Amino acid sequence: METRILVVDDEISMREFLGILLEREGYLVDLAESGDVALSRLESVVYDLVISDVKMPGLDGIGLLARIKEVAPDTAVLMVTAFSAAEQAVEAMKLGAYDYIAKPFNVEEIKIIVRNALDRRNLARENLRLREEVQGRYSFSGLIGKSKKMRDVYTLIEKVAGSTANILIFGESGTGKELAAKAIHYNSPRKDRPFVAVNCGAIPENLMESELFGHKKGSFTGAVSDHPGLFEQAEGGTLFLDEIGEVPLQLQAKLLRVIQEREFRRIGGTEPLKADVRLVAASNRDLEEQVREGAFREDLFYRLNVVQVRMPSLRERPEDLPMLVEHFLKKYGGTPGGEESVTPAALKLLMSYPFPGNVRELENLVERRVVLGSGRVDRDCLPPQVLDFQNPTPAGGEYIIPSEGMNLEAYLDGIEKRLLLQALERCGGVKKRAAELLGLSFRSIRYRLAKFGMDEEEK
Repeated sequence: METRILVVDDEISMREFLGILLEREGYLVDLAESGDVALSRLESVVYDLVISDVKMPGLDGIGLLARIKEVAPDTAVLMVTAFSAAEQAVEAMKLGAYDYIAKPFNVEEIKIIVRNALDRRNLARENLRLREEVQGRYSFSGLIGKSKKMRDVYTLIEKVAGSTANILIFGESGTGKELAAKAIHYNSPRKDRPFVAVNCGAIPENLMESELFGHKKGSFTGAVSDHPGLFEQAEGGTLFLDEIGEVPLQLQAKLLRVIQEREFRRIGGTEPLKADVRLVAASNRDLEEQVREGAFREDLFYRLNVVQVRMPSLRERPEDLPMLVEHFLKKYGGTPGGEESVTPAALKLLMSYPFPGNVRELENLVERRVVLGSGRVDRDCLPPQVLDFQNPTPAGGEYIIPSEGMNLEAYLDGIEKRLLLQALERCGGVKKRAAELLGLSFRSIRYRLAKFGMDEEEK
């Protein structure tokens, strides 16, 4: 594709000189005698580069630059100014100009500046293309990540979305279980029907049956009208039951019957209603442990657990952090892709932090940063729990619970893994020495390393 350049100058000799010079270099060149004419050209033609004089009657070069950044933000701009007007050149570059050309002209210098400006512009376009490609390749219906664990999730969702099988999604709080459920629904034949989500833990136990199955007018105190339940609302679509482990045992039996018989009754109703609904359930608790404890029906567990999707915690996929930060910056109105979205110092701290609140905690962190007026995440903006995690005991001896809550076991696992890594690094990977440093037996450190998948060759 040929490169198009627009030269803007009210002096005919100047614009024709630049036009001839650039055409000899192989560029397609258009000329404009004023800022207004240039804006008119920009409405119909995409230019790779605009070269504009600063001083012009009417819309001057600075004003034109501001308008270009509005209507064609990826177009590179060079300003032409007198050698003595350096302050104008500085102002222009603050507003987004790539560079300036000083009068009197140096032909070779012009050629170099133009080439550099176009190279910079092409690099920015390529970076944008790559970011869009990565976003498309490594995202799936709202889920973001390029790690192997996330790609495995995408593959599994693609395989099961088209089936009618019930799905059970496991994962810590904040890992994106509802996003996974939506991905299953919107990639299924039911995508044009309702997706209805409910957090079972947020419904009072005495109201849960009514919420799920509905009720008839007068069936109990307060039932002033017929009320369709979630199964009716999700007819033909998908019903997502988050925190399924919170459903009381008595209601679990009724839920099992709906799955088996594909029908239900409203509270106070006698007429059976069909339930053409696909169930996707989720839990952040160990349902198998609940089954062993008698807190969850075994038959219901196996009915729901036809296909199991496990959402990885954020600490299991730290390589996804930069992509997630950029995604949330874009979501909340930051400026991803301009400056680096997250500085190396901040990224190092984030990647060593266990994120007990997972992706939700990271999202809140980025949103706070944008609200406070910055387009990127740097070390100074990180909350105390991230900064303090670098030490086994935070400053002041206090641990800070994130506002979105936390998974204590995951947090402690993160601390344990961090200390194990530090000990191994200090001891050159020799496990016996690392065990002594931590006051553990060799058998104990082997067990702990195996728990985190860190026990490779014995040393």
